[in-house]
Amino acid sequence: MKKTIITMLIALVAMVASAETYNYLKFTKTNGSTVTYSVEGLKLTYDATNVTVTNVDGTNTIALAEVQDMYFSNEAETSYLRGDVDCNGFVDIADVTALIDYILSKDPTGISLEAGDCDLDGEISISDVTTLTDYILSKEW
Repeated sequence: MKKTIITMLIALVAMVASAETYNYLKFTKTNGSTVTYSVEGLKLTYDATNVTVTNVDGTNTIALAEVQDMYFSNEAETSYLRGDVDCNGFVDIADVTALIDYILSKDPTGISLEAGDCDLDGEISISDVTTLTDYILSKEW
């Protein structure tokens, strides 16, 4: 684990000089999803098991064990994990809550609408909540 942390820190230091020319920091997770953060006001902190990303949009924590790759990019597009509405790398009951909150408020702040279209019909509706709940219970889409 220490070797991974040291390697990430060295890579980060090496990238700092060129990071000013990029708009986004991306993490590819071991589950294949990619999480993208704006570099505006970017601050990274590490502890023994996590990396905490703080920027103008807020603060998020990612377990180091879940990080496969970290890189800077000018591309805002990100891959997503179907059902991971709150973009934390896991599909769980918190995603159901986030999806219901969106349906009621229509406020997409902090969520992935792509990931929320669980029934893949191109719309966010209560059927997505049902599909997501079924997935959480059965682990089958």
